[in-house]
Amino acid sequence: MRNRLIAATLGEVVLLVVVLAGYLIAIADRLRRISATLGQVTFGVRAIETQTAPVGPAVRDINAALEQVAGALGEAAADTSLDPAAEPRGGQAPT
Repeated sequence: MRNRLIAATLGEVVLLVVVLAGYLIAIADRLRRISATLGQVTFGVRAIETQTAPVGPAVRDINAALEQVAGALGEAAADTSLDPAAEPRGGQAPT
């Protein structure tokens, strides 16, 4: 009787080790596939970075031009001679 219990216990331990090994193999396979996918994503991100590298200087140029336009518009808005509701030059009222 005791020998049967020892054999059953050993069988259960072997079964447990086999099941755990199976799960570890499955996890390792999944991690390999994830690693391959991350490699592809990294490659794609680097390609996007390379293709969009010229955008930075162009945006700086556009922003500088827009700042000049904004300054000119600010000056134009402050100039009352361009305001149709402002009093005409020379202090004469319109007739």
